[in-house]
Amino acid sequence: MKLNAQKDPGKMIWDQMRSPSANSISGSQNRTLPKLMVWLILLVSVSYVVYTLKLVSTSRACNNEPFTTNRHLSVISHNDSLPLIQNHTSLAIQRRENHEPRRETGLQHIVFGIAASAKLWEQRQNYIKIWYKPQEMRGIVWLDDKVKNQGREDNDLPSIKISGDTSRFSYTNKQGHRSAIRISRIVSETLRLGLKNVRWFVMGDDDTVFIAENLVRILRKYDHNQYYYIGSSSESHLQNIYFSYGMAYGGGGFAVSYPLAKALDKMQDRCIQRYPGLYGSDDRMQACMAELGVPLTKEVGFHQYDVYGNLFGLLAAHPVTPLVSLHHLDVVEPIFPNATRVQALRWLTIPMKLDSAGLMQQSICYDKSKRWTVSVSWGFAVQIFRGVFSPREIEMPSRTFLNWYKKADYTAYAFNTRPVSRNPCQKPFVFYLSKAKFDSSHNTTVSEYSRHYDPHPACKWKMANPDKIETIVVHKKPDPHLWDRSPRRNCCRVMNSEKKGSVMIHVGVCRHDEISEV
Repeated sequence: MKLNAQKDPGKMIWDQMRSPSANSISGSQNRTLPKLMVWLILLVSVSYVVYTLKLVSTSRACNNEPFTTNRHLSVISHNDSLPLIQNHTSLAIQRRENHEPRRETGLQHIVFGIAASAKLWEQRQNYIKIWYKPQEMRGIVWLDDKVKNQGREDNDLPSIKISGDTSRFSYTNKQGHRSAIRISRIVSETLRLGLKNVRWFVMGDDDTVFIAENLVRILRKYDHNQYYYIGSSSESHLQNIYFSYGMAYGGGGFAVSYPLAKALDKMQDRCIQRYPGLYGSDDRMQACMAELGVPLTKEVGFHQYDVYGNLFGLLAAHPVTPLVSLHHLDVVEPIFPNATRVQALRWLTIPMKLDSAGLMQQSICYDKSKRWTVSVSWGFAVQIFRGVFSPREIEMPSRTFLNWYKKADYTAYAFNTRPVSRNPCQKPFVFYLSKAKFDSSHNTTVSEYSRHYDPHPACKWKMANPDKIETIVVHKKPDPHLWDRSPRRNCCRVMNSEKKGSVMIHVGVCRHDEISEV
């Protein structure tokens, strides 16, 4: 039959597989597969070696990436993604900073803006000459009007400029003067000069004296790439109440970081228009800082000195922080007796050059055999008290000065004070700096303090009398890294002196377990 004659397809395939020719084909296929695998592995290996050699031969420096920031920025800009641009830019800056050593802040990174008055310029320029170093510093004196010899350069002074016109701004405070608007814009006007390599703008008055090295020590603690507004308050509690405890007083000086100055410049004129009733330049500046959301970073070494009379009590008990500035020098008495204000400040520059970090720093110790309390304000004065006073009491300023509001009592200060003496026998014997030098053989400063003869009441206490002491000699090693450590007063020790009428004192870093006790 026809159906029986047709072969089954399944059986045909099975017969072919059983035939010799079929077996030979499958055998050849089994031998070909391993060879292909070997050649494939060899090809991949050769390619890997060639690619690696090519990378080594065309390697880049570590700080150059195959895909540059510019390439990323160009791609991102088409997507209008500004936050991503900023992130990539900041990452690029961080990479550069990681490879480049960061230089510490120095005087070359600071620009001073000095507020000055044409009427008082002839007199007050002498204060600026005391501290300003033209070869090391940059600064601008901003005047309200032209002065004599303005065109003739004085090599001891910063350059002089006239402040911009502020007549368009409203000023409604009846007790103040509209020059406050001009002064409040000094930081912005100094920024607009386009000076290079600026990290900080420092504001001060023409009757402000800066200890520049200590200013640098303070500013080094802060990142100049961030927003910082650094200064201090008034000594008068009432002043701070009327204005603000969050305000930096411009007479004592304050510092504004470069990025903050740029942000201030963009909005300050609008900000000033919103506060026509404010009194001065300082509160206008603080009002704008408040709008920017930047608080005052307080450094108590900036001294406004809103006081009258004698600064002795404040200087002899200076807080444990670098002395940065002195202000209101026309108002207070000369800081050294028997000298003019300018002469006294020039005298202070002698110890300032020897050890600026330790200037005015207080040390407290005791002469146990005589039961005397000794307070050293290095580079300024030494006091000897009959009897034993605790450090807690001696570190408080004695009230040798009057409040800015003369009718206010001693409770109107922004800090604790103490009376000059509770008992006539406890009136201190004061010795002012008379000479200072550096002893290179012992690597120490040797400062001498001479007795200031001031009438002392009769004392009936049966104890040693300091009345016979004429001079005090203080030995102290310069310590430029004093403020790189945690704040602590130096210790002092009363030593035996072979010279009659003289006391020798050693001042230095406190030894292990050393404290001020009898």
